[in-house]
Amino acid sequence: QVRLVESAGGSVQPGGSLSLSCVAHVGTFSLWTMGWYRQAPGKQREQVAVITNIGVPSYTDSVKGRFTISRDNARKTVTLQMNNLQPEDTGVYYCNGNGAAGYWGQGTQVTVSS
Repeated sequence: QVRLVESAGGSVQPGGSLSLSCVAHVGTFSLWTMGWYRQAPGKQREQVAVITNIGVPSYTDSVKGRFTISRDNARKTVTLQMNNLQPEDTGVYYCNGNGAAGYWGQGTQVTVSS
């Protein structure tokens, strides 16, 4: 059974940093594109960052230069380092494996507020 287990999010003030990690309990992790999505209150889920199976990252424009996605295939882990967080980054963050039709973590709350 495939499981994606996310670390806890948290609450920070604007300008702060958080790191999210996701461990994939799946045998094919190294073949998958992995990603992080988020859903703000009252909004649709949006893609934040993805990283291909060979480690090529891409980001939505609003987080470029602030967020970094990385992966460790040996540990089956994908990490999202978030710096200079802003209130508009608030939302539930979801780990995704193998695309939108693939697998999802349970979601973790990130709140940015002064």
